[in-house]
Amino acid sequence: MEVLRMHEDCALYYLTFSVVQWLPVFVSEAPCLVITESLNYCYREKGLRINAFVIMPTHVHLIVTDADFNVDRLRQTITDMRKYTGRQLADYCEQNMPTVFRQAIAGPVRTDRTRQFWQQSRHPEAIFTEPFWQTKSNYLHDNPRRKGLGREATAWRFSSAAYWLLDPPGDSDVMLTAIEW
Repeated sequence: MEVLRMHEDCALYYLTFSVVQWLPVFVSEAPCLVITESLNYCYREKGLRINAFVIMPTHVHLIVTDADFNVDRLRQTITDMRKYTGRQLADYCEQNMPTVFRQAIAGPVRTDRTRQFWQQSRHPEAIFTEPFWQTKSNYLHDNPRRKGLGREATAWRFSSAAYWLLDPPGDSDVMLTAIEW
């Protein structure tokens, strides 16, 4: 298993979690709520701070930090969240999605599990500067519009775009934290 590469001298990260074989699991509300509820739990109970997020049909993008800038706790929180959501979403796929989804999730030959929902890589990118943060935030928020899922980035429900880009802020399913440079 890939180790989540987080640097001790950086506390803010851009992460991508992709579904195995790029399966389009996040096309209805229920699987998206597994992610948002898990993020909110980690916010309340584990000190995770979510600056930005978007749930796309095949993957999730996040900009996150730890409430106390504790990189070890952040690494463990992300690992725990991926394990929990992976189990929940694999169960969801087995019960609600076509057989091919179940076969893809059971397909990876792993010695440490019988199913794998998330691709192994988390694609962590340390964010050290405000311009890089702004680039990642803009990319994340505009992703649904770029992929043809809506005319405006702020119209996509499972994203922080409406919260950060509208005045007054729109609703968000996830508790969000501002980043001050």
